[in-house]
Amino acid sequence: MRDNGDVPGADENPEVTVPTPPADTPGVRRSFASSDPRHAVLITEAAPSLEDQHRARVRRYMLIMGLRIPCLVLAAISYVTFESPLLAILIMLASVPLPWIAVLIANDRPPRDKTEPSRWDGRDAQLQLEARKHNIIE
Repeated sequence: MRDNGDVPGADENPEVTVPTPPADTPGVRRSFASSDPRHAVLITEAAPSLEDQHRARVRRYMLIMGLRIPCLVLAAISYVTFESPLLAILIMLASVPLPWIAVLIANDRPPRDKTEPSRWDGRDAQLQLEARKHNIIE
């Protein structure tokens, strides 16, 4: 008999077991949130859902845009502490491209997997166009 931990119904039925593959099983990845074997295991190679991708992009956007406020505060503190307007201006100038960077990163899709097939090969299209018979109008 196995210890079932927090599995509902395990106390009533002692035969209930929680199957978990060993950690070294190829193709099986444990959830990154916990190493507890009772949590869900990701066993697919499918891409994350569009909602998960969107949530991750929003999180990255908010993080990068959130860096602007500390930059401005740091510029003010450096101006007061070191009495150097040049240093304060440099720190503020470093925060200027952050919105642009945040938008570019947030709109970017996840990187392609090396095993993902290429959907467009311009060379094949060029060969097909050249091989086709062309009608000449006189």
